Amino acid sequence: MKLEQQLQQYSERTQQLLQQSLSTQGSLYPALQEAMLYSLLNGGKRIRPLLVYLACRFCGGSLPQADAPAVAIEMLHSYSLVHDDLPAMDNDELRRGKPTCHIAFDEATAILAGDALLTAAFEQLSRPSEHYAAPQQLAMVHALSRAAGERGMVLGQAFDLSHVGQALSLEELQQMHALKTGALITCALVLGAQAAGQLQGERLEALQRFGDLIGLAFQVKDDLLDIEADTGTLGKPSGSDQARNKPTYPSLLGLEACKTLLEQLLQQARAELQPFGTEADDLLALAEYIVRRQY
Repeated sequence: MKLEQQLQQYSERTQQLLQQSLSTQGSLYPALQEAMLYSLLNGGKRIRPLLVYLACRFCGGSLPQADAPAVAIEMLHSYSLVHDDLPAMDNDELRRGKPTCHIAFDEATAILAGDALLTAAFEQLSRPSEHYAAPQQLAMVHALSRAAGERGMVLGQAFDLSHVGQALSLEELQQMHALKTGALITCALVLGAQAAGQLQGERLEALQRFGDLIGLAFQVKDDLLDIEADTGTLGKPSGSDQARNKPTYPSLLGLEACKTLLEQLLQQARAELQPFGTEADDLLALAEYIVRRQY
């Protein structure tokens, strides 16, 4: 199946599962669930769920095994976007071409909707399931907790916010984005492997190294798109990083060096999965997509 078809298939599957996961029925305050659904179903590339599905298949698992972690990581990613957009953080008014959650609702509701999405992610992973043994579920909960929290995404975001307008070394920038962006991308691959029962071994280790490389590539491409794409294509204000004087790869390396770095990361990612032959074709196609995408 071509990558475009997989993107559509898994995106539609994720969208349906996300919609089924929340309901305003019987809620004391339905606006909370409405804000959560608004943020969850507001488009997006669904890259992280796709990584879960592809890694699960790569490790011999099935689609139903990948469903819970795919939903969980998209919930957690959506929470992070809701909070990133808040006035105290990036203060953005547009996300995926639509008003951000705190604009569409209000700031307090957006904060609480993000909180609820974060906790709902772990509910998805921890609920009883015929698809997993207890050690699998515990491993998935631990992996997502580690990638999302004070040793992962949140730490990266805190460092980012505290260094706006400050010069960073390339090493500091890479460390920041390995946490802020890369940790969840690598985690998506790990969750897919764990859901398939792959809790250790060469496949899991290769996926982790592959994830670290494409996570960095994802951020480098995002930084380039912030400069080269327009607001209509991005679905959010272009040039926002420059306007806020945030440290980025282009500001540190220049545009051409960033493009060279992207190609190097893609080649390194290919090398990590080369020993697995055609079994890795879908994952490698996704790496290519991340580097070539236009939004």
